[in-house]
Amino acid sequence: MDKLTLFGLFAVTAMVVFYALEARSRWFVLAFAVSCVLGSIYGFLQGAWPFGIVEAIWSLIAARRLWLA
Repeated sequence: MDKLTLFGLFAVTAMVVFYALEARSRWFVLAFAVSCVLGSIYGFLQGAWPFGIVEAIWSLIAARRLWLA
């Protein structure tokens, strides 16, 4: 596995874990938003720009949920 693939695996795994834990604390909502940004960066670095855009949108949605919580 190359470094980019490991970075993507970390980002997506973090997204799933923090999404599952969001109901426990606002900190997990923040962690989910940050992991979505990492997923977006991974998508753009990999060349899958639609994935990068979708993850960027998810990070904005998570940031809004954090703001409203």
